[in-house]
Order: sequence, then C-alpha cells, then structure tokens
Amino acid sequence: MTSRLHESALPDAVLRSAQECAARSAMPIETAMERLRLTAPSYHDGEITRWLTQEHLRDFFHLFEQRRMHAVFQPILNLKTRSFLGYEGLIRGPLDTPLHPPEVLFSLAQECGLAVMFERLCRETILHEFALLGLPGQLFLNVSIACLADPLFLAGEAVRLPEAAHLRPERIVIEITENQQVVDFAALREVLARYRDLGYRIAIDDLGEGFSNLRMWSEIRPDFVKIDQHFVRGIADDPLKFRLVQAIRDIAASSQAELIAEGIETENEFATLRDLGIANIQGFLVARPLPRPIEAPPPAIHALLDQRGSGSFTQGGGPSGTTVRQLSQAVAPLRPHMLNHEVFERFEQQPEQIVLPVIHDDGTPLGLINRYSMVDRFARPFRREIYGRRPCTQFMNADPIRVDHATPVQELGRMLGRAAHHQLVDGFVVTENGSYLGIGSSQALVGLITDLQIRAARHANPLTQLPGNVPINEHIDRLLDDAASFVACYCDLDHFKPYNDTHGYHKGDQIIQLLATLLRRHCDTRQDFIGHIGGDDFILLMQGRDWEERCHAILADFDAEITAFVTAEDLRQGGYFAEDRRGKQVFHAIPALSIGALPVEPGVFHSHHEVSGAVGGAKKEAKKIPGSTLFVERRRLA
Repeated sequence: MTSRLHESALPDAVLRSAQECAARSAMPIETAMERLRLTAPSYHDGEITRWLTQEHLRDFFHLFEQRRMHAVFQPILNLKTRSFLGYEGLIRGPLDTPLHPPEVLFSLAQECGLAVMFERLCRETILHEFALLGLPGQLFLNVSIACLADPLFLAGEAVRLPEAAHLRPERIVIEITENQQVVDFAALREVLARYRDLGYRIAIDDLGEGFSNLRMWSEIRPDFVKIDQHFVRGIADDPLKFRLVQAIRDIAASSQAELIAEGIETENEFATLRDLGIANIQGFLVARPLPRPIEAPPPAIHALLDQRGSGSFTQGGGPSGTTVRQLSQAVAPLRPHMLNHEVFERFEQQPEQIVLPVIHDDGTPLGLINRYSMVDRFARPFRREIYGRRPCTQFMNADPIRVDHATPVQELGRMLGRAAHHQLVDGFVVTENGSYLGIGSSQALVGLITDLQIRAARHANPLTQLPGNVPINEHIDRLLDDAASFVACYCDLDHFKPYNDTHGYHKGDQIIQLLATLLRRHCDTRQDFIGHIGGDDFILLMQGRDWEERCHAILADFDAEITAFVTAEDLRQGGYFAEDRRGKQVFHAIPALSIGALPVEPGVFHSHHEVSGAVGGAKKEAKKIPGSTLFVERRRLA
C-alpha cells in the first residue's frame, strides 16, 4: 500500500474541512487531520474521489456529524412461500445531491479513515428505521470484512442495538460483502462464531465478484449465499451462466445454504431462476429499494409465479414433476382459543395422529402441536390440572416448516435437510395461497422421493441414461396440461440396421451415443426435453422459438461426425457393400438422420397418445427424403 501523505501535503480543501470538523466536534486538529489523510494515488486517480472538491468534503463531514443519511429497504422474495423472506437494508445520502449514492459515501469514509465509524452509524440508522416501519421477516445488514471485528459492536452493541430497536438478533442476517481479500480465515471464523452465538445468521454477498469466492463459502459455511447479478443478467439466453448457477444451486443443496439471486430485472430472468429452483430472488423486477417498501409481492409477481415452469433441466423422470400436494393430508385444524385438555382428548381419539395443526381465524397456519410433547408435559404430577384449561398455543411449535402445495418435493427435501430436529419430527404445514391446506410428514417425503428415484432409474435408457418411454409420455402430458406451445421432434437413424449388422453392435452403440451427445449439445436443457425411445429412436420436446435452427444444426453436425465411423472409400462412393442374409453383396448407404417435427399448439392434442401418433407420421415423411433431413408437419391435424 502506498505511504500516507504528510499533513503539509494535504490539499487546502481537506485541511479546511479538518479544521471545521475539529471545531464542531471539539477534537484536536491532529485527530481530524488523521481521519482526513488520503493516499496520493486514490485522491488523484480514484474513480470516485478524483472529482472531489472542497464542497464535497465539507458536505460529507456535515452529513456524517449530523447523521443526515437515511435507509432504504429492498425486499427479498421467497418463490415457494410467495412472500418476502425479508429486506436488505441499504444506506443513502441526501436525495438529489452528489452524496446520495452509497458508493460515494463509503469511498469518502474509507479515504478519510472513517470507514468503521461510518459503517457503525449506518447500522444504527438501518436498524432504527427498520424497527420504526415494523417490517416483517429478516433484516439483511451489510457488513464489510474489515468492520466485522469492530470492538464496540462485539463488546455489546451487537446485543444493545437490536434490543433498542426491539429486534431479536435471530431476525438479523449479517451480509458479508465479498470484495476484500481474506488473509486469516481462522480469525474470520472465530469472529463469526461470536455473532452466531448471539443468534445472528450469516450471508455471503455477491458470490463470484470478490477474491475468495468458493473458498469463502467453504470456510465460513453461511446460512445464505447471494449470487452476484453478473451471473443473473441474461441467464435466460446464456447457457454458460445457466450451468454456473445450476452448479451453485447444487453446491448450496449439499452445504445446506439458502440461495438468493440478485439483480433480477426481466421476466425471462425471473422464469429461468424460478424453473431452476432458486429459493429467493431480489431485484428491480420485484421491487426497488424504498424508504417505505412494499410488504407483499405485487400482482404482476404473483402472475409470474402462477406461470408454472415446464423446464426440463431436471429431466429424467425424477421428482421434478411431483409437488408437495401429493404429500398433503387433510387434518382438521385446531383454533388458538382451544384449551389444552381439548387437544389432549383429540389425541386420545386419534391415536394415529402425531401432530395437529393450529390455524388463525383467517385460515393461515399458526403452528403445530406434537402428541409426544403434550403427553410428556401432561404426564408430570399436577400438570394436567394446572395447564389443562390454558390455550393450546402454550404447547405449540410456533415456527413449523410451511411450504406451498405447488413446491417440488425435491425442494421440500432440501428445506427439511436444513431444518432443526424438532421440525423434522413435527413434519410440515402445506398451504395454498397462504392458507392452510394440510400437513405432511418427513417419513412420507423420504418414501416418495425414494420411490420416484427408483422409478426414474427403472425408466432410463441404460445406454444413454436419457429418460425412456414412461417419463417421455409424462412430460408430454405435463406440457399439454400446462397449455404450453411446443414442438415434438422424432429423431430416427436411416440405414442403421445394416450398419449395425455389418460393423457390430459396439460400433452401432457408439453412433447412438453420438446422436445423444449431439441432441444434448444443441438442445436448451432449461426448456427442451430429450428422451430415448429405444434403439436409434429419440424424441425431443422443444419449447424455444429457435427449435428449427437447432434441428438443422443437429443434422449438420451428425453428417460431419458420422464420417469418423466409415472409411474414405465409403465416403467417396456414398456407402459400402456388405453381404445380405443370402450371402449376396448389397450396397448400403451411409447412416443418415431423419427428424420429423410436429408443432403442438394448446387445445389441438389431448394426450401423449395423440402426439406420438402424429409425430410418428412426420418421422415417416422425413425418412422418405434421401439424406439427413428435417420434415415439419404443418398441416392441420385437428
């Protein structure tokens, strides 16, 4: 790091600001100057500070001393519950001034040596205003790595500040800005352990932007990971970004961290992240940061959530198409005014019932009461007499797992993997539009997922590991039920049997695997489904508008790569001679690929039987044309 300038080398504007600061704060001028020291390169060449004037410096000190910042809050949407997980608290300077942007404020604080003090003031401001607004959910509070070990915060303010704002530390998530080099991870873990002991939760901000990246994740094991907006912008049209976020999703599932995708601005980004199974999103599409933010998602967001994705990135016939509704049991709920002895009698009348749900008068779930917990309490001397006539909410778990009925069972499995032991025992509450629908058990979930995985393995093609006939038919029916527009493409190899008979099944299998590779290469796995009917027959269910272009690319690549499976002489003459069953030499053409395409619009077909019959006809037409070709069935078949 460059050496600090001597006091005499400080610009006049800085010196005058130091004098003013010292006069107003009754601090020695040397202290004010120490805070104002600037590095020479930063002052002259920095992206933020190079344009600073005396007025900017003076205004910053006035703002700092008079606490003229204010907080804004941006909601974080949970896609499963359709409600806000919480809000990220952000700081702003006076509106319509050069000091309004937070990057200017923090750059000035850093350059003036006031970073820790200014960040402390920002924390107080955000906590105070969050409490005044009475906002629900978690408060995500940005803290730089350099300020985590603030002695004042660790010495008592970590408890005092939330208490003063009437907030529990459990409602606060410390969001570590990942833009600084971490040298001592052991020290960082030790500091974070102290915050966790107080009840705070930890998040990594802007994953992928800073220096530590995945090592930070593995070292501190955060509760939340925020995906940097770079990976979100344009994800709907960028296969690499899609794969990277998909990998982050899989890592999060194994590390029991909850993901938050930042910077969502378009409906395509929203839909892609929704179909990828990202738990939470944040961005201008949902809501902008405001001093008084909205407390519920707007109707436009609910409309996007209602557009259930038919994406096939989890294709394979697994649990991706099965939702929590299949696990829901309709158990008559309790009301909060019911007494404990009434609940006890209910358990006695229903010996098979392990938990009973408690709901508000408006139908929203309030909690769960566990049979064994209640029986244990009542079994002690005089407990039934003492507590029997008290409200049942006394023995209720007020923080059960709540999950929307349309949630995929895989996502519920991840939620239970992160749950506390008592929540696993109690199971979960199933809701529909926020209202109570039923309850489910962890055991039933495990059994269902196991059955689905066994079923998926049973119906996968052993050569290509692609979904077989049963999942293909199920996916077609799901697309029809969703009233989705799609194109069914039947892919079949021409002249394959004589090649397989002549060159051996091993070579034939290699050509089939080649075709599977080409289909994967050119299909958009976010929304295109690839199935292996059997032998050399494949099915594509494509939803992208560029499906025809993709099909032509598959044909071109097949013709280019099939040359590796024949000799130069075969290529020259367009085929090869081989004996037939009678021992006669017969000329056979080089294998080619035929694709019959059937555009499917809502309401035209009503089952996979009708679709498979029509696309089979398109394939037959394609095979009538010599060479690798695409035939599109454009006739009205309804």
